[in-house]
Amino acid sequence: MPSPTSAAHAPGAELPHNRLSHLLDRGIVAIGQASAWLWIAVLLVVLCNVFSRFILARGSIALEELSWHLFGAATMFSLAYAVVRDDHVRVDVLREKFSLRTQAWIELLGIALLALPVIALMIDSLLAYAYTAFVYQEHSQAPSGLPYRFLFKSVLPLGLTLTAIALFARATRCSTLLLNFPRATEQSTDAHPHS
Repeated sequence: MPSPTSAAHAPGAELPHNRLSHLLDRGIVAIGQASAWLWIAVLLVVLCNVFSRFILARGSIALEELSWHLFGAATMFSLAYAVVRDDHVRVDVLREKFSLRTQAWIELLGIALLALPVIALMIDSLLAYAYTAFVYQEHSQAPSGLPYRFLFKSVLPLGLTLTAIALFARATRCSTLLLNFPRATEQSTDAHPHS
């Protein structure tokens, strides 16, 4: 029997997987692991910018903007990964006092009635935001800044779309526990897909 401390280190392990959630979670984890390299890129760009500014006494607006854009992209791609791993911040302080079924109902209703509709509205607005940047070939206002800002602006709706997929997969896991639909699979014991 697992100890309470080991259970605390495996949040969400009790929710069973179904075939759909397992497939979606594996995809999100793969994207999250691949995008983790963006953090290395952020570090390298920041180090180059610091070296250029303080050693060579030549600041670079393009490097500074690139560091912020890469940081934003890495953050956006981390959101969905955090949902799958259940490592995101929770503000529902009463959650731990409820039974697993009550937690699943709260999570299912919260995802269906609050999270997914809000994310859908955000994606809709951000797609127009990125498309406008593409149409006008928007670039940095700084003379030596970065061009093609639509590339970075497109990361916002893309990251939120991945988050919506991760939340949908989580909702199906709650539904599997509560309604036995979709039916649980053998992978239900593996709450954290590794590949």
